[in-house]
This record gives sequence, C-alpha cells and structure tokens, in this order.
Amino acid sequence: MAAKRGDHQLTIQIAIAIVLAILTALLLPTLASIGYEPSGDAADNVVTGESELIARANYIIVPLRLGGEIFLRVLKMLVVPLVIASVMAGILGLGDVRKLGKPGAVAVVYYLTTTVLAVIVGIILVNIINPGGGSSGEESRANLLESKASAKEKIYTAIADESGTTDEDVAGVLGDGEYIERKNPGISRVLENLVLMMFTDNLFKAAANMELLPLIIFSIAFAGLLTTMGSKVTSIVTFVQQANDALMGFILLVMRFAPLGIFCLVAARFGQANITGNFLGELQKTGSYSMTVLIGLAVHAFVTLPAILYLFTRRNPYLFMLQMSQALLTAFSTASSSATLPVTMESAIDEGGVSKKSVDFVLPLGATINMDGTALYEAVAAIFIAQVVGADLPFTQQVIVAITATLAAIGAAGIPEAGLVTMVIVLTAVGLPIEYMSLILSVDWLLDRFRTTVNVFGDACGAAIVEKSFTEDQLLADHE
Repeated sequence: MAAKRGDHQLTIQIAIAIVLAILTALLLPTLASIGYEPSGDAADNVVTGESELIARANYIIVPLRLGGEIFLRVLKMLVVPLVIASVMAGILGLGDVRKLGKPGAVAVVYYLTTTVLAVIVGIILVNIINPGGGSSGEESRANLLESKASAKEKIYTAIADESGTTDEDVAGVLGDGEYIERKNPGISRVLENLVLMMFTDNLFKAAANMELLPLIIFSIAFAGLLTTMGSKVTSIVTFVQQANDALMGFILLVMRFAPLGIFCLVAARFGQANITGNFLGELQKTGSYSMTVLIGLAVHAFVTLPAILYLFTRRNPYLFMLQMSQALLTAFSTASSSATLPVTMESAIDEGGVSKKSVDFVLPLGATINMDGTALYEAVAAIFIAQVVGADLPFTQQVIVAITATLAAIGAAGIPEAGLVTMVIVLTAVGLPIEYMSLILSVDWLLDRFRTTVNVFGDACGAAIVEKSFTEDQLLADHE
C-alpha cells in the first residue's frame, strides 16, 4: 500500500515539533527572565532570585504540560477499545481459528528471540565498557548520600508517580526494603506472575487499569469462538469489523493534532529538567552508564533488528524504519508503547505496507510483551549497579540477570518508566541492593524514550515478519 503524501508531511511536522520543543526547553530560563525585575530579597539574594526565575519558568511549563497531558490521554483513551477491536477483527478475518497456530508461533518465537538478543548485546557492552567501575564507580558511590530508607522512598515515589498510585501501594506490592532483601523472588516467582498476568477476574477492571495482556487473551479466545458459530453471529462480526475501521478513522483525526501535542509533551518534560539545573550534572555523573545503554539500543535498532527483518522478508530495513518514522517519533515523545500503539498500527499499514491482518494480530500483543529495549536496559542497569557496589557477578549470575531481565521485560506494562518496577525483580534475583537504583533515576526518563522507540520498531518488524506466515488467501482478504 502506497504511503500518502499527507503522512510524510505529518512525519516532518512531528520531527520539527520535537526540535522546536527541545530548543524551547533550552531557552526556557532566558524566556522566563524577559521583563524580570527582582523584588524584595531577590534583589540582594542570588538563591532567592533563582527561585523566582524558576517559578516564572513554571508558569510557562504549566500550559505546555497541560497540552501534552491532554494529547497523551486522548491516545491512551483509544488503546483499550483499539486493542480489543483490532485483535478480534484480526482473528475473525482468519476465517478458521485453527490457522492462527503458525502466525502465533512465529510471533512468540520472534518476541523471545529478539528480547534475548537485546539482553546479550547489553551484557556484552556493559562488561566491555565497565561504566560502574574505576573512578566512575567511586564517584557514583560518593553521590549516593541518601540513607537506605530515603533512597527506597525515592524509588517508590518515582514508581508511584508514573503508575498513578501511592507510595504505600507500591511498597505493599513490592514489599518493604527488608522484605525484598530477605525474600528473593527468583525465577519461579517471575514465571508465576507472568502466567497470572494473562488472566483476570474482572475484564472491566483490567480495561480501567490498561492491563492489556488479559484483554488480548480474552479477545483471541472470544473471536476464535465466533469463527466457529457461522451465520448465528454475523451481526457481532460485522460490528467488530466496523468498530475497528471507525477507530482507525478516529486515530487519523487525532494525529492531525500530533505535532502540537508532541511539542507540548517534549517541551514540558525537557524544560522541567532544564530549569532545575540538575539535568546536565546528573547526566555527566551517569554518562558512562547512559552511553552504554544508548550504544546497546543503537546496536539492536540499527543492526540486530534490521538483520532479522531482511533475513526473513528481504525488505530494506532502513527504508522500513523511515516508513515507521511517524510512530517512532511519537514513541520518543510519549515514552509509552501502549499510547503509541494507534499510531504504530496506522503507520505500519499505510506507510509500511504491512498486511492489516498481521498488524491487527501482532502489534497489540507486541506492545504488551515485546520489550527489547526495556530488557536491554534492565540487564545493563543491573550489572552497572553490581559494578558500582563492587559486587563480582560471575557468568552464572549474569545468566540469571539475562533470564530475569527477559522475563521481567515481557511483563512490563507499556507505560512510561515501567522498567523501574521490573528492575526490582532483576536486582533482587541476584541479591543486589535496590537502594542503588537511585543512581539511575535522574536519567531514566530520558533513556526511557530511547528504549520505547526501540520497542516500537521491534513491534513493527515483528508485524512484517509474521505477515509471511499467513496464507495468500488470508492476506487477499485484506483487499476485499
């Protein structure tokens, strides 16, 4: 399917919006100082004057943050109905539920393979670069001034802020520090939780909490049942297919406002980091760690995934990356693969030319369980922390890190900084102190944007690869 000219223009507009947003964030202190005249103590006190400037800058950030939050919420609003409708439409389009076996198997093998490869790349790089050793490690230990209790509180607060819960709820789920240090969850607990995540006792609660995996399982099972009932369920089948088409139309409407929404998102987040004056300093302190993560993500995105895509589809992987650029830019802006899902599906079909059958089936599932970037980040972070605390992780322990990071990433929700939650599992699996997570919190929000972008590209490559496992009759049905 040929890409539309308007789609290319929208991609360019989004790219320009991101550049302008970063420039706005960098110029925010200057903009806040325009017309500023110190009053009272601020005229004689540098600290007070800086506080007043930060307050003025926050007045600029508030409307930007509001605009970005509205755009993000509208995208998230579409996720649950789109996942249910698209998965069900994809299954119903197969005609015979028994034909789901091969595409399903290919999708699962692809997800596991790419995630394991991402973890291996991360572990190799973190051992070669050794970001937590030497003077870098001594500086990191020196900068960890908080007590254990306050460090854990900082971690719980960060997780609570992103998940919309309270510190107490997070502590209740993860256990307090002593409990986590005493009770190692191990691989068996991770596997048990992953299995339980597939099922829910309340679909409405799962939808409200954006727990996509049980919704996907239900949609596959229910649509599979409908394919066996023939003409008795024609009305339901028609409704599902029309709802899916209507939702895709709604997405096209929302994306007209994407450049403005993305500008607000990026400008507010980068601007907030800039006016505090701590961002560049924290980035320097964790520079080697950040560089290791970014190099690993780059290797996976520009070498591993393109090689797999070309091997199985003979597509030009870098042209495909360009075709998916609208979704990738949105992923970087929102830091959420779930929120980006509507855009990813639209880009894969209209610009990437991937079959709607494959997109409807693969991408919703991939946005939930295919987290290559997250797995790589967790493996690098765990070994970085081990290097900082001076712990020698032998090969067997690093294998445990690899396995746990893979399994934990599969269960990571497609929301910003969900990796912080699963990071606790990885660290405790090898007996590392979770307090040292505070070393990476200051740059996690930035790295999260890069790993989310890699996750989304991995999902898109999966849809193109799984497409080859559908029969010609199934693919032809897309054009009927």
